[in-house]
Amino acid sequence: MKKIVILISGRGSNMEAIVQACAAGGWPARIAAVISNRPEAAGLQFAKDHGIATSVVDHRQHPDRASFDAALAEAIDGYAPDLVVLAGFMRILTTGFVDRYAGRLLNIHPSLLPCFPGLNTHKQALDAGVKLHGATVHFVTPELDHGPIVIQAALDVLPLDTPESLAVRLLDCEHLIYPRAVRWFVEGRLQVQNGVVHVNPAEPQLLMAISAGVPAAGAKP
Repeated sequence: MKKIVILISGRGSNMEAIVQACAAGGWPARIAAVISNRPEAAGLQFAKDHGIATSVVDHRQHPDRASFDAALAEAIDGYAPDLVVLAGFMRILTTGFVDRYAGRLLNIHPSLLPCFPGLNTHKQALDAGVKLHGATVHFVTPELDHGPIVIQAALDVLPLDTPESLAVRLLDCEHLIYPRAVRWFVEGRLQVQNGVVHVNPAEPQLLMAISAGVPAAGAKP
């Protein structure tokens, strides 16, 4: 039985999707804890309501990034997780922290990486005039918003799209691909070879959505 720790900074809608998919799908795993860097994060209440342990490591109580990361790692290691999942965790992590959890640290980014790393990804996509936009689940490496790609979701950019509308349409896709990636990990099905992630047995690692923003038929975590 694998143990998962999820890190959030706010509502944690991807955390909710993972918790629900784990319970519904009978994964060989349990959510050991949800940890936030903000005591006011709404997702903490969701976790408590589902009987999941919660913890807060407030970054504002630490003088620098290194000391915060050390305190965060101590909190995480108290649950001895097999996997650490960043679900809207809005902190840039130090190289030491990332190396500590190498190969067992996942993140989701709202773009088709390697395009548009960093913030304001939906605006970046619109400004670039791309016709496809999406989200990426990847293993975390010290380079920001890089690392081996586990799964992506793509949707077409509509003529009247705004950054806000893209964010809303993409969220449904995020809620499908992130649980799927986590499930593959806990089932021991992910292999990284020369920086490329393979799923064994193979499953599609790209989800395409239609214009209305509804995931393609048959898509599920």
